[in-house]
Amino acid sequence: MSLTVLWIIFAVMVLCMLALDLGVFHRRAHEVKTKEALIWSGVWILLALIFGGLIYFSMGSEFGLNYLSGYIIELSLSVDNLFVFIMIFSYFCIKREYQHKVLFWGILGAIIMRAVFIAAGITLIENLSWVLYIFGAFLIYTGIRMVKDQNQEIHPDKNPLVNFVCRILPMTNKLHGDHFFIKENGRKLATPLILVLVTIEAMDLVFAIDSIPAVMAITLDPFIVFTSNIFAVMGLRAMYMALSGIIQKLHYLHYGLAAILSFLGIKMLISEFVHLPVALSLSVVAVILAVSVAASLLKPPKEIKPVEVPHPECPVDEGDK
Repeated sequence: MSLTVLWIIFAVMVLCMLALDLGVFHRRAHEVKTKEALIWSGVWILLALIFGGLIYFSMGSEFGLNYLSGYIIELSLSVDNLFVFIMIFSYFCIKREYQHKVLFWGILGAIIMRAVFIAAGITLIENLSWVLYIFGAFLIYTGIRMVKDQNQEIHPDKNPLVNFVCRILPMTNKLHGDHFFIKENGRKLATPLILVLVTIEAMDLVFAIDSIPAVMAITLDPFIVFTSNIFAVMGLRAMYMALSGIIQKLHYLHYGLAAILSFLGIKMLISEFVHLPVALSLSVVAVILAVSVAASLLKPPKEIKPVEVPHPECPVDEGDK
């Protein structure tokens, strides 16, 4: 099976699932229950593994393992995003039935941003080999920062992009169901939901800067980096809906993710002198994840406090009237 055919299969799988997701199963806004979210999470993971199997048998075991490693790394780092999503939705007082739509459009924006980032990153490394060392050092720095800033609060009102949108778009201070824009007295106005989308896109930009170099530590093949990255991101919405109630219990996960980023950064820095087999890298990542999750479950935090973020008075939802 040629690379072109694999690209076509990947595009068809993603586009069909997106169409089914928003156009059929979530055409009307509703609260996604845990059971439904778990089913969708399972579907996305199964599709990712099926596609990985196609890569394995079409391109060889090394490419297959590279894809699996990239997928697991990106999926693991994406779990850390869930806590940020909780804080953003809490800040803007967005009901669960509207969150899926925001995340859906946020994911589409993330696909475009990540495609640009991946192309730029690989081009830089291929033309300027020393950039590899900058990426490696950056991953180690990110790992250290992840431990130090794990309790950092989210302040969307201080985000330059959010403030810019507020200045250029006529906006109502009231929510109108799951609508991003409304017409009022013949004038088109943005609702606060658009600010939620902008905030999520801005945060994903930060996450992409952290996570894409991590996958590049495994391979620089653009096909493997992009497809593994996108499959992990595509399943993030369902994972958020399924795990949002228990994510705070995984209180040691930050340390595990920090260790993974540091390991991948070191791998990048020594890549010219020491070659670590893909299977070894995959094993190290899997062990670190297993240990951090097991430690969280075996030694739960003494008290799990609900997410509290400073925010202004919640806007009235006109959709309730």
